[in-house]
Amino acid sequence: MKATFLDLRRNPRKILEAIERNETITLSKRGREIAYIVPKKKAKGAVSLKDSPAFGMWKDRADMADPAGYVRRMRKGRFSDF
Repeated sequence: MKATFLDLRRNPRKILEAIERNETITLSKRGREIAYIVPKKKAKGAVSLKDSPAFGMWKDRADMADPAGYVRRMRKGRFSDF
């Protein structure tokens, strides 16, 4: 599929639908091809996010048991310093 920057602004849904159909989008500006939008393909043996060593690295922290409360406490002291 060919698209211009104006198409990106006016018809983003069409471009996203083309990407979902695994089409490569040729992006042009003033009649010159300047970029390609290529759909991401999952590689063989790709590691999911849950298998990442960073996933759940703070699960044992007692101060983060309530995430909303943790953020609230973090923000609370921010304005008292003025």
